[in-house]
Amino acid sequence: MSEEKKILVIQTAFPGDAILTLPLIQELRKKRPEYLIDVLCIPLTAEIFSASPHVNSVIPFDKRGNQKSLFAFIRFVKQLRSNNYEVVYSPHRSLRSALISLNLSAKETYGFENSSLKFAFKKTVNYDPTAHEVKRNLEFIGDDYTADKWRIIPEINVPAESKKKVQQFFSENKIDNFITIAPGSVWETKKYPVEYFKEIINHFLSRKYQIVLVGGIKDKVLCDEMKKDNEEVVHIAAGKFSFIETIELLKSTSLLICNDSAPTHLGMCADIPVLTIYCSTVPLFGFYPYNTKSDYISYDNLICKPCGIHGYSNCPIGTFDCAKLLLPNLVIEKAEKLLSNAG
Repeated sequence: MSEEKKILVIQTAFPGDAILTLPLIQELRKKRPEYLIDVLCIPLTAEIFSASPHVNSVIPFDKRGNQKSLFAFIRFVKQLRSNNYEVVYSPHRSLRSALISLNLSAKETYGFENSSLKFAFKKTVNYDPTAHEVKRNLEFIGDDYTADKWRIIPEINVPAESKKKVQQFFSENKIDNFITIAPGSVWETKKYPVEYFKEIINHFLSRKYQIVLVGGIKDKVLCDEMKKDNEEVVHIAAGKFSFIETIELLKSTSLLICNDSAPTHLGMCADIPVLTIYCSTVPLFGFYPYNTKSDYISYDNLICKPCGIHGYSNCPIGTFDCAKLLLPNLVIEKAEKLLSNAG
């Protein structure tokens, strides 16, 4: 019996980047159906790739922990080489990802032309900084993804126990007609002000919607602040659900309002209306919600914006005008439009 042919996809970036790699994997499955597709990722995103029906095996790479040292890294790569990958794709552009690719002895290796060590790859593809991340990743395929052909919704399998857990949350809290808000971000200058979110919450409560607040465990304090004075109709899910469980929860919401952060991409997996708020960053970076039901909002009439690719712990010039000038009524107006279109 001949040995199975294998592809390795290297994506060791944030959860949002992981989700935006799923369309590439889906298209690879169509283009190379004879290959098994493995994914190398950080432990945090293993759940995301494991839920893809197109992924054969997920290999966690603890680059900030067990595999951080040089010797541990060398041992890890040696073990990885024993899998005998014929093809390697690296959407992640880091030096570490390039070195892994270089040392796997694969027949075909693909990276972006602006990768940290581009000579590590046998073939490099164009990285268009103005394109959406999904479309950028699809450059590895080489097919026609012009017009809207690149707008591929990620496919996720949600386990039955996860569906049951979400339904139990709805039942216990008597939640049916609700809007979801994800107020958190790793970067402070990506966070829309709490007092503005409160105004948005009050508007939709007046419209007889319930509110569900989602995010990680670190966002719970922020959510507690937003829940004050509306204990019965604002519900906190932050820290209660995994990424995949959050996707399942989002499938039942009327609208998700969030910052430029991972929940935007969870909303894409759920294929729901998403309104992404851009404070210090801009949609031009290529991480906006891209299904036809969604939109984004950004106050761009500032010479200081964008101040960085990711964000900062504080506004570099101390004004935070990118958020403060994006008034709640503007967000509400756009959100209402999305709800109207969805209805």
